[in-house]
Amino acid sequence: MTRLKRLKLMLAIMIGMGAATAAAAQTMVEDTDGDGMYSMAELLAVYPALTDERFVEIDANADGAVDQEELAAAQEAGLLAEG
Repeated sequence: MTRLKRLKLMLAIMIGMGAATAAAAQTMVEDTDGDGMYSMAELLAVYPALTDERFVEIDANADGAVDQEELAAAQEAGLLAEG
């Protein structure tokens, strides 16, 4: 295998691992009531250090719940810390 092919293969693997990690992070929060949104209580189960102030910051549309897009944006921005 040529060096360029190995580099391409390694890059593809790394990108795939990153996508899998991001997907896993988004699915860690359980939507216990099945409404398609995440409440403060649902997020606290995974992010026990979450404050009311941070929840309001993450809830970009101020509807009182966090949707998939808001959760993903918060995770990408590093606004949620486990533990």
